Amino acid sequence: MRKTIYTLNVNNYAPEICALTYPLLKHHAKRIGAEFVVITGRKFDGWPVVYEKLQIKELAEQRGDDWSIYIDSDALVHPETPDWTNFLKPDTVAHNGIDMAAIRWRYDAYFKRDGRNIGSCNWNTIASSWCRDLWTPLDITLEQAVENIYPTVDELLTVVERSHLIDDYTLSRNIARFGLKTKCLLDLQKEVGLASGDFYDHLYTLPIDKKVEHMKEVLKRWRVEQFMERWK
Repeated sequence: MRKTIYTLNVNNYAPEICALTYPLLKHHAKRIGAEFVVITGRKFDGWPVVYEKLQIKELAEQRGDDWSIYIDSDALVHPETPDWTNFLKPDTVAHNGIDMAAIRWRYDAYFKRDGRNIGSCNWNTIASSWCRDLWTPLDITLEQAVENIYPTVDELLTVVERSHLIDDYTLSRNIARFGLKTKCLLDLQKEVGLASGDFYDHLYTLPIDKKVEHMKEVLKRWRVEQFMERWK
C-alpha cells in the first residue's frame, strides 16, 4: 500500500519553523510507512501560494497513492501519532477538525444541496485514492472564490486574509460538490480509545517569531527535543 505525506514549502518558507516541524513529519512518515514529499514549485500562477496544495490530486494520481495525507509545514506532529488510515474507510476523507461552513463561506448551490455545513480545516487532511476529488481545483475564478470567503473576527485580528483561506474554501466546496463522506480525527481518536491524545499543534494565526516561541514550548511539553536530531 502506497501512502504519501505531502507538505507545502514554496520559496523556502520560514526555515526556523521547518527546522522544528520537518524532523517530526519525517519521523511520522517513516512510522506509518509513508513517503514524505515537499511541494516546492508553482503550478497555479496568480493564485495564493496555499492553493498549490491542489497539486496533490495530480501528484497522487501520478504516484499511485492509496492514501494521500497533507500536513502544513508549520504543524507539529507528536511522535506517537498513530496511522489514522488504519481506522478510516477509503470512502471517507478526514481532517483534524471541522469548521461550521456557514460561518466562513457564502453558500452556492453545492453547499445548499449538500446541507451538512462542513468547513474543511485543510492544514491536516487525509484522503484515499477513491476520494481524490477532494483536491479538485475550482471551476470558478479566484475573484469569485475570494468573494465567498469570510474569515472570522478572530482571524481578521491576526495575519489571516480572505485569500489565505482559499484552500479551506476549495476543499469545503469539493466535499459538498462531490458528496464526500467526512470524518473528524478528533472524533475518530475518541472512537478508537485515544480520547486524551495530544497529537498535533498548529496555530496558523501567529506571526512567525511568535509561532517559533510557541512551538519550542510545545516540544518541551512533549519532551522530544533530545530526539529531533535523530529524525532529521
